[in-house]
Amino acid sequence: MNADYDVIVVGARCAGSPTAMLLARKGYRVLLVDKATFPSDTMSTHIIHPPGVAALKRWHLLQRLQDTGCPAITKYSYDFGPITISGPLRPTQGVSQAYCPRRIVLDKLLVDAAIEAGAELQEGFTVDEILIEEGRVMGIRGRSNGGAPVTRRARVVVGADGLHSVVAKAVRPQQYNERPTISAQYYAYWSGLPTDGLEVYIRPDRAFGLAPTNNGLTMGVIAWPRAEFETNRRDVEGNCLRAFELAPNVHERVRSARLETRFVGTGVLPNFFRKPYGAGWVLVGDAGYHKDPVTAQGISDAFRSAEAVADALDDSFAGRISLDDAMACYQRVRDDSAMPIFQLTCEFARIEPPPPEMQQLLGAVCGNEETMSDFVSVLAGTVPPPEFFGPENVGRIMAQTAHS
Repeated sequence: MNADYDVIVVGARCAGSPTAMLLARKGYRVLLVDKATFPSDTMSTHIIHPPGVAALKRWHLLQRLQDTGCPAITKYSYDFGPITISGPLRPTQGVSQAYCPRRIVLDKLLVDAAIEAGAELQEGFTVDEILIEEGRVMGIRGRSNGGAPVTRRARVVVGADGLHSVVAKAVRPQQYNERPTISAQYYAYWSGLPTDGLEVYIRPDRAFGLAPTNNGLTMGVIAWPRAEFETNRRDVEGNCLRAFELAPNVHERVRSARLETRFVGTGVLPNFFRKPYGAGWVLVGDAGYHKDPVTAQGISDAFRSAEAVADALDDSFAGRISLDDAMACYQRVRDDSAMPIFQLTCEFARIEPPPPEMQQLLGAVCGNEETMSDFVSVLAGTVPPPEFFGPENVGRIMAQTAHS
């Protein structure tokens, strides 16, 4: 095959740029394309949980993020109304903090790192067609802004272009574990809005949260059931601000703060897994596995999948294993590790009071510093859900409460 590149990565944000960077660092010829130019914004929940922060540390990019002035988050708080569970985050690989960077900051940082590693970037580039010959993806055809159409070929095309991936649309991968959109979400930024780490509030038919981000701003995010999307979008700002009234301590802070931006959001948040590979193509990040953003797992998942896919492609190119075998292993590991948090996320996204047995468990957790830290670390990605919600651990928690 006469290829211009070893890999073409379509999409240069949280999944694509790390994939391109890691492959370029291994010495491969990488083309990275995106219809956007950088820095630019994109819809996102922003949170990088500790596993994602640990990835930035491994890639020698954490200091760059810290240099942007984005505050570290060392505490998560989940307010369910009657009870609040809060605590510090359990560490992973020596990292016990999260960050909530603006995407205009984070994505530019990642793009720059990919370029420094040797990847070629074509921004403002629209992919018009995925080239498929005899059932195999061979490259892309597209154009830069105002330019003539060009064709670029590669051994593998990586779709890192998100939920509405043009690569996925072209190759039509198997989709499974599907659940429809459960919630709609909007967010905006305030100045003068103090927050104690990541604060999340769960109320009937409403969930909202606060987190500190760049330039002294605080991101506020609000979710409601998908069934209310069409009605509530007629007055997004009013409905979002009214949601804060369900937590008086948040409402007072928001009233005293200054809203700096418009609200951005969507009611299109399907939940699914896709087969992430085939003849000449690979999917990474949201293109291969998407879930409701209520638990803000997307960026950390994108980093994790970028590393795994880069390693799988390296193993294949080096002849240590076939691409199909390497990616089949990646798919099994991804699905097995992702399913518990996928299920928990879908439950959270329903924005309903916890069922009685969960209310009992949360009541037992509340006030116990060790178990509260364990609970918030499940959402932070440093304590596996089966470990915390397993019968043995739940029995231990309930027994402690009975004897207290």
